[in-house]
Amino acid sequence: MPQSLLTLSSALCPLPREQGRVFWFTGLPGSGKSSICDYVLQQLREKGHDPLLLRMDERRKIYFPDPQYTSQERQEAYELFAQEAVQAAEEGRLVLMDASAPRISMRRKVRSRVPFFAEIYIKCFLTTAMHRERNRPEGLVMADMYAKALDRRKTGRDYPGLGRVIGVDVDFEEDPQAEMVLENDHLTLEEAGERAARFVLENLPGENPKS
Repeated sequence: MPQSLLTLSSALCPLPREQGRVFWFTGLPGSGKSSICDYVLQQLREKGHDPLLLRMDERRKIYFPDPQYTSQERQEAYELFAQEAVQAAEEGRLVLMDASAPRISMRRKVRSRVPFFAEIYIKCFLTTAMHRERNRPEGLVMADMYAKALDRRKTGRDYPGLGRVIGVDVDFEEDPQAEMVLENDHLTLEEAGERAARFVLENLPGENPKS
């Protein structure tokens, strides 16, 4: 093919850019998933990557500035959350998702629509999650929500702004397809973070986490 036509052909048919990758950190509230996700985020940045962090606790406030915390609202929030991740992956981004997503179907909506998807399930006993969550300060998520949810179940007392709590009002569905299950009852943050970071790096092209 003449050089001029080869150049024109290359311009009309550009080389495909690298496909995006999505890693979803999931687990019970208080399992440690957000802290571990933040640890991995920092490790990736130190190695020159530019990951996009999508955190449901932050995104929900954008989707619903005046949240009602209904089941329907939660479903719609996860639909929007999935769309953001899929779009970013289609643009070639490395995406970290931080959200409990109690239903397997919520996570599989992303799994089925991106070239590379990995679920990192931060697993722990409910008692461990309750202990950690009890010591969490008030922020994007209501503090001491497990105790309040249990009290609501027992007494019927209303706590404005407290939706259905995963682990108390809603079961968390474990996905047998999860690519990584990280038992996090007794690990330090550094230990858990290093294991998760190694897994992510092992699944990025051109990376050698052992180096």
